[in-house]
Amino acid sequence: MQENSLAFLGLGKMGAPMARNLVAQGHALTVFNRSRAPAAALQAEGALVADSPCAAVTPGGMAVTMLSNDAALEAVTLGKAGFADSLGEGGLHVSMSTVSPELSRRLAREHALRGSFFLAAPVFGRPEAAAARKLWICQSGDREAKIRAQPLLQALGQGIQDFGEDPGAANVAKLAGNFLILSAVEALAEALALAEKSGLDRAALAGFLGQTVFACPPYQNYGHLLAERAYAPPGFRLELGMKDLRLVRAVAEAAALPMPLADLLHARLLSALAKGRGHLDWSAIELASSEDGGLPTGQD
Repeated sequence: MQENSLAFLGLGKMGAPMARNLVAQGHALTVFNRSRAPAAALQAEGALVADSPCAAVTPGGMAVTMLSNDAALEAVTLGKAGFADSLGEGGLHVSMSTVSPELSRRLAREHALRGSFFLAAPVFGRPEAAAARKLWICQSGDREAKIRAQPLLQALGQGIQDFGEDPGAANVAKLAGNFLILSAVEALAEALALAEKSGLDRAALAGFLGQTVFACPPYQNYGHLLAERAYAPPGFRLELGMKDLRLVRAVAEAAALPMPLADLLHARLLSALAKGRGHLDWSAIELASSEDGGLPTGQD
């Protein structure tokens, strides 16, 4: 990738391995993170560290954001020390966060006012997939932004799916996918509880299903987590899962679309949060199925 100035903002569980891959591939990278330690780790590997979002970018360069929610993305981009004005004419903002479609549309408008471009490019994959450059990337936005960002996205993932010019479209696709993943987790949780309650081995059933009739990453990866109840440390925190599901329900309500299963999942997540499980992996909603069935979970 030929890019004179590349900034990466947001070094959480997903952002850190993504930024690390770019440094390892020889890209000159400037990073920013609200807490200093993750940035210092990247600095030791060759990245430059900025003290503020606006200091991380240069005019006409590229800024990649991987942040936890709408508020964080808006603050880093348009806040008091945000980078939008510094990026300026000819710049490109690639937003890889799971955020609301409306925020992406707003950011696209704000960047256009400054002569810069915006591309929504949220990803599918847990931290281990990010580290292995195995992310699946959705994108939507301006055609020129897609062309310019393609080498960057190819350096981070295994495939890119385009969803058109609407900056919010890729976010809708990402939210739909996360809804399906969490639905699979709930279905697995109930199936494994049924098996255990009937005297079967949870791990044996999860392994069998994940290698046969449900041979796909959600059932394979989460089947293992649920069978072992390996919810800490989290790959994706339950409290962030609730954030995503709230976004799903907001998009559905705006479209006048009932989503009964989303309502059930919301109840599962809310119950888990009420029990102090927000710090666990979002697959920990499984515990509710087991507890409802009177099964021992070894948790709490």
